[in-house]
Amino acid sequence: MNNNKPSSITTLVAVGIGAAVFFVLGRFLSIPSGVPNTSFETTYPFLALMSIVFGPVAGALIGLIGHAIKDLLTYGLWWSWVLSSGVTGFGYGLIGKRLRVRSGEFSKKDIVVFNVGQVVTNLVAWAVVAPVLDILIYSEPANKVFFQGIVSAGMNSVAVGVLGTLLIAAYTKTRTKTASLSKE
Repeated sequence: MNNNKPSSITTLVAVGIGAAVFFVLGRFLSIPSGVPNTSFETTYPFLALMSIVFGPVAGALIGLIGHAIKDLLTYGLWWSWVLSSGVTGFGYGLIGKRLRVRSGEFSKKDIVVFNVGQVVTNLVAWAVVAPVLDILIYSEPANKVFFQGIVSAGMNSVAVGVLGTLLIAAYTKTRTKTASLSKE
């Protein structure tokens, strides 16, 4: 068995715990932005870490389930943004496939790859998918939802760029680098 890849049971547990932490962070550690229905979120840096460690499917499930629980227990389910959280987790997980975080490596080049990828992921999820679904599902005005989406994409990109990079770097330091042990 490859010790570098989490088992399916480990991944399933990570999805459950990740969704719960996503809910707690989203419910209690979000800072309103001043733009209606948008906040500076601490959930997405955490989602980036979990998606990179456990993969795109786990990331998508954590984003979907965590956001759905948060919505259900606060103001009501808003499917367009719940689905966008799933897209975000999936995108972060795809970026993780290019990184060597589980092998204990997160170089400056990896940081650049991660941050370019997460910005693109946030733009796709929040400035395209969320507003388009808002229009299709809820008949929201286009100018309103695209503005909210662009603001959310920007705030999430900054949060993940700073906090996410720090979380991933800290996690990487807990991993043994590949081929770092030698036989005496």
